[in-house]
Parts: sequence; C-alpha cells; structure tokens
Amino acid sequence: MAVGFGLLRLSPDAFWAMTPVEFGHAVRARSPGRGPVPLRADLVALMRAFPDRSEKEA
Repeated sequence: MAVGFGLLRLSPDAFWAMTPVEFGHAVRARSPGRGPVPLRADLVALMRAFPDRSEKEA
C-alpha cells in the first residue's frame, strides 16, 4: 500500500481496482532496471582474477 499510495500516487479506488499483475508492471516501470544476468564464463573469469585466499595464505 505504501508503494501504491506513496510512490505511485494512486488513488485508493485505482489501487484497489488493480490486479497484482498490473501493480507489478506499475512498480517495475518506476524502478531502475537491472542489467543482464552474468554468464557462467564471466563468473569463472572473475574467480580466476580474484581468487579467495584462505587465512593461511593471508
């Protein structure tokens, strides 16, 4: 309700008339988009570039 009334500034009638799908679309339209999901190869490259060290190695 806080998002509907505060962020989206919906009237109570408009808020309660929305379906969950409509509400989800309205919220996503107001929020910053996410970037693409990283690929496995990207994760592997990062793990090679920045390996975890055990406490013995530190």
